[in-house]
Amino acid sequence: MTMKGWRLLPLLASTVLLLSACSTSTAPQPGQSGSSLSGAIVDQRWNLLLVGTDERISMPETPFFSIANNGKVSGHDGCNRFSGEVTLGENQRIEFSQLATTRMACPQMADAKRVTDMLETAYRYLIDHDRLVFFGPDSRVLGGWREGN
Repeated sequence: MTMKGWRLLPLLASTVLLLSACSTSTAPQPGQSGSSLSGAIVDQRWNLLLVGTDERISMPETPFFSIANNGKVSGHDGCNRFSGEVTLGENQRIEFSQLATTRMACPQMADAKRVTDMLETAYRYLIDHDRLVFFGPDSRVLGGWREGN
């Protein structure tokens, strides 16, 4: 996708969020007996593409995360490994909680924190082909991810 295409992403995302507000599908919450998460966001590795709408960051290791069907999330913020829990709800609602990270020092600690802050702030998500976009509670684009292997 070109830089011009990324600039149109917030408009596209807002339109999709408005349309998806009419959806009535629900996803089970972690911790409910016999329940498991499902959907395109689950059991998939997501590699960091952008912070915000257009900023690429350079890290020793590409930040990534994966959500298991039991509601657990694990990944790497570019410096440290992290784990926690995820709740999925109606209308592409998402909430990461109880995130814990290792404490390895690296020169890009501020960028690594921006990655985990994005997850902790995420309120809704949008999947478009192989891209995942997180939005904050104010509908601001927090960042983008791409399907990984």
